[in-house]
Amino acid sequence: MKSRLLSVFFFLSLSLLFPQTRPDALMEYRNGNYERAVNICKNEITANPNNLDSHVVICWSLLRLNRFQEALAYARSGRNLSRYDTRIIEILGEISYYEGRNNEALQYFQEYVNLAPEGQRIDMVYYFLGEIYIRLGRFRHADIALSTAVHWVPGNAAWWTRLAYARENAGDFSEAIAAYERALSLNSQLSDARRGLDRTRQALSSR
Repeated sequence: MKSRLLSVFFFLSLSLLFPQTRPDALMEYRNGNYERAVNICKNEITANPNNLDSHVVICWSLLRLNRFQEALAYARSGRNLSRYDTRIIEILGEISYYEGRNNEALQYFQEYVNLAPEGQRIDMVYYFLGEIYIRLGRFRHADIALSTAVHWVPGNAAWWTRLAYARENAGDFSEAIAAYERALSLNSQLSDARRGLDRTRQALSSR
């Protein structure tokens, strides 16, 4: 009996010295384990439906898995918990963007810009705004948005290519050429930028 009590005491002592770490959904998300992050968040939300951080991380993970309708349900729930949480607002904008609801996405992204003009996701928000304006054929608006995006992330060659494309379609060929050249200076393998540069040079010379 005494030895059994000692064993119990020993294992209790070990559990105090080396407590089991709780699953970390954010860490799993950052490591690319999106399904694992989703499952952890579901358990956390079941235990505490008011856990806003769990709503955010599950939405990020579901977006990565292209499960937009599931993400929308959790984003709306998160919005009810905190009307002005910029993470949730940006998530709602992304869902609307990927599902093709351009005007709705614009509203969410513009709300994000108003609430957090230097927010953690401001670069992505301006990129999405630029892509939406390209979809809508509003190329000068796209130029402004994408110029702001590359201001925040000047080393993103793909974004410079999209900026150049917006300028090309707005008829600003000299500015488009400059942006295509910047994209190629960052990544000489970008075929879209190479083709765009050839197009705009030809268009400019034929004026």
